[in-house]
Amino acid sequence: MNYFNLLLTRIKTEMEDLQAAGTLPLGLDFGPVGLDPPKDPRHGDVSTNAAMVLAKAAGKSPRDIASALVARLKAYPDTEAAEVAGPGFINLRLKAPFWYERLGEALLAGDAYGRSQFGASKGAINVEFVSANPTGPMHVGHARGAVFGDALATLLEFTGHDVKREYYINDAGAQVEVLARSAYLRYREALGDKIEIPSGLYPGEYLKDVGEGLVELYKSRFHNAPESEWLEPFREFAVAEMMGEIRDDLELLGVRHDVFTSERALVKQGKVDAALGDLKAKGLIYEGVLEPPKGKEPEDWEPRQQTLFRSTQFGDDIDRPVQKSDGSWTYFATDIAYHADKIRRGFGTLVDVWGADHGGYVKRMQAAVKAQSDGKVALDVKLCQLVKLMERGEPVKMSKRAGTFVTLKDVVDRVGRDVVRFIMLTRRNDAQLDFDYALVTEESRENPVFYVQYAHARCHSVLRNAAKEMPGVDLSAAALAKVELPRLTHPDELALIKVLASWPRSVESAAEAHEPHRVAFWLRDLAATFHALWNRGKEEEALRFLVDGDPSLTLARMALVRGCALGLAVGLRIMGVTPVEELR
Repeated sequence: MNYFNLLLTRIKTEMEDLQAAGTLPLGLDFGPVGLDPPKDPRHGDVSTNAAMVLAKAAGKSPRDIASALVARLKAYPDTEAAEVAGPGFINLRLKAPFWYERLGEALLAGDAYGRSQFGASKGAINVEFVSANPTGPMHVGHARGAVFGDALATLLEFTGHDVKREYYINDAGAQVEVLARSAYLRYREALGDKIEIPSGLYPGEYLKDVGEGLVELYKSRFHNAPESEWLEPFREFAVAEMMGEIRDDLELLGVRHDVFTSERALVKQGKVDAALGDLKAKGLIYEGVLEPPKGKEPEDWEPRQQTLFRSTQFGDDIDRPVQKSDGSWTYFATDIAYHADKIRRGFGTLVDVWGADHGGYVKRMQAAVKAQSDGKVALDVKLCQLVKLMERGEPVKMSKRAGTFVTLKDVVDRVGRDVVRFIMLTRRNDAQLDFDYALVTEESRENPVFYVQYAHARCHSVLRNAAKEMPGVDLSAAALAKVELPRLTHPDELALIKVLASWPRSVESAAEAHEPHRVAFWLRDLAATFHALWNRGKEEEALRFLVDGDPSLTLARMALVRGCALGLAVGLRIMGVTPVEELR
């Protein structure tokens, strides 16, 4: 249970009673009333802004409203303290039985702890991520977007959303023709020719396999043929091979997509013409001349007539071209068609996960989605910043096979899938991430993967020891939910319960904000609180988990340990990381 919702409902009920009593006027909007943990835990367990946000509309001072509300909240049997703070905030502190009930709920929920139908009424969500150009293997930067998108989709599913994972194959642009020409050189090489790879083509050795595959398929048929004969079949073959390699790379990370959409297919099916036609019918496509770009003097700028989309009408800085001078569509035009297709498929929310270098593209795409859906569909673009790959503070050398970058496979082979996935979520997606091989494999508090996994392994170590000490005793989560939890009285024990109890709210907040890194942050908090209790127990015999001669207290502490293990495991699985019960 999200106990914040329980308490917020309680507060709103009391405000309605104050209205009925005439203390507050009718017609107040309770929507802005919120409930959050205070910045300083010494001030209480939760804090509400109710009096502050209602004061103006109620025609009363915030402190007067807060005082009236505090008098009512104090009457609840699980309220330990309710106080007015500052200009009118209300701080609440809850009694221990409230927290025992939350621990019991977590134990009874088991692996489903925190799972909810929070997003069930919010409509279908499309999460489009990775969408790397099919011109080579995935690099470590792609790994970040892949992990982010996959974890976000899992997070949304966990909170009741209807989610589709999608990959957009950019197979219609100039880059795939460059791929075909690069593959042709490798084809000739496989036939025995000595080749040189000119600037502008892809030099990676990964294309040797493609060249050999082309020889196996076509023999020497295209050896000396003109480009017009081999460009199309070589492009199709090379794209298919690269997409196969990309799927294999994604599989290394445990990432799968539900849908793969081809840009080339969209163009062939006339969906670009249809989407632009719809916008034209709305008066949003016109022939015009743009102003000179910023920094360009009029004499350096050649004005010309262009086919433009009125993106400024929907919040963009300038209107955007949708057609090139040769009559072909711009990338933006095909992206408009792609998003129109997603809207047509019934998605109410679109999430696009892009590299940070596409930041200047966000406003125009959001404008297009707003225009096409009449403002009914939201587009949330998540930009993933660069990953800096290091070895003890020094940049890692490029991959010989890829030629210009370190491949995702190189990194996963070196440190493992779970480490890669966890580290990619330890910072906000829009912050640069340093990935140091030495740090992510060392056994220390500075390594967040080890720190969280160590907490989970420690929990299971305690439970295994308890099973040896108490043979025949049921230590399952369901059984431990029924033990004498009020034996847990130490502040550190209650602190651990409170962090565990915050999970339902934390996971819903992460889903609502589309920020899976919040799960990693919560796991770090839970692990830190557990480690602190563990260390305290090593120093103070009275706080040890296994208490000689007191089975009731031991079982209560096993309930706490089991609850902590459950919370860690649930959070790790949302991140796509396998919880370990023993560290080797």
